[in-house]
Amino acid sequence: MEACKPVLNTGLRGVTIASTKISDVKGAEGKLVYRGYRAKDLAGNTSFEEVVYLLLFERLPNSKELSDFKQQIDDQRMVPGEILSAMEAMPKDALPMDVLQATVPMMANYDPDIRQADIDSATRMAVRLTARFATIVAAWDRIRNGKAPIAPDPNLSQAANFLYMLNGEAPDDELASFFDACLVLHAEHSFNASTFAAREVASTKAHMYAAVAAGVGSLSGPLHGGANTRVMQMLLAIGDLEKVDDPRAHIIAPMSQTLGKRAGDTRWYDLSKALEVKGKAAFKKKKGKDIFVNVDFYSASLYYYMGIAVDLFSPIFAISRIAGWSAHVIEELYGGAAAKPTLYRPESDYVGDYCGPDECSFVPMDER
Repeated sequence: MEACKPVLNTGLRGVTIASTKISDVKGAEGKLVYRGYRAKDLAGNTSFEEVVYLLLFERLPNSKELSDFKQQIDDQRMVPGEILSAMEAMPKDALPMDVLQATVPMMANYDPDIRQADIDSATRMAVRLTARFATIVAAWDRIRNGKAPIAPDPNLSQAANFLYMLNGEAPDDELASFFDACLVLHAEHSFNASTFAAREVASTKAHMYAAVAAGVGSLSGPLHGGANTRVMQMLLAIGDLEKVDDPRAHIIAPMSQTLGKRAGDTRWYDLSKALEVKGKAAFKKKKGKDIFVNVDFYSASLYYYMGIAVDLFSPIFAISRIAGWSAHVIEELYGGAAAKPTLYRPESDYVGDYCGPDECSFVPMDER
């Protein structure tokens, strides 16, 4: 009996490739779960640092554990001076995601755990990366604008520190809490493209930095991490209201409206809302079913209201998602080997029949 051939050209859509304990996404039900907890319950009720702890250690911390963990992150926020010097030598028009990706292997050279292959060392590397991503992104934005990088403030949270290192002013509590909630909501999203890229590299037993660099590279693609950038570019192109579901979107949307009111200009929120309504109606009419906006749709205007450059939206995604990537790399290296073969090694179907059903006969150079 002939064996069934696999379905081809799926891009792995709908193909289960591994098991995970980290997160679950049920889009049709509007559910995003981190280690058993709904993301919508975590946002606004926990800090980004708590969620990082949850993703790395499989449970929420108590007060003492959280305090100690925050101190670990604070101790690791500074980036080696040699890396900042290398960034200062880069072209000022370099893409922020390319700069971020370039610094990841640089940081590996300064990590004392890089030659170790155990879960504790990998976890320490994860903490260093999580702590430093925000520092690098903020430093690059200042460097490219001819300003000196600002050292992190040990008295500020990860969210507040990024806004401080970016603008030189500590954000007020409301602004910091909004940005913190965004980091929580972007921290993890199961086997998306960048997480799979990181896990695939980790499956070769490459170290944390190599795997994370692959994740950053995947996120830089416009079909993955560039969604909120394109949303803001669309809003700016429309410019005027007269010309016109993801559970995380319902949390971020009112934040965008609030910051619009604070700025005395709700135009970007209003445009987003109008486009959502019209887009849903058009899709319903054409397809006969509902469509829902995702988290990127309203995070675009929210970040813009915060005064963040549009091309930093994807790096901000990485500042948050490094937590999820790290957890997945650790699971791939030390927690998931029993669930699947060690190395990701998909098959392909060769369709390059250049010489018909037979193989091509080699023709010497002087006979071609």
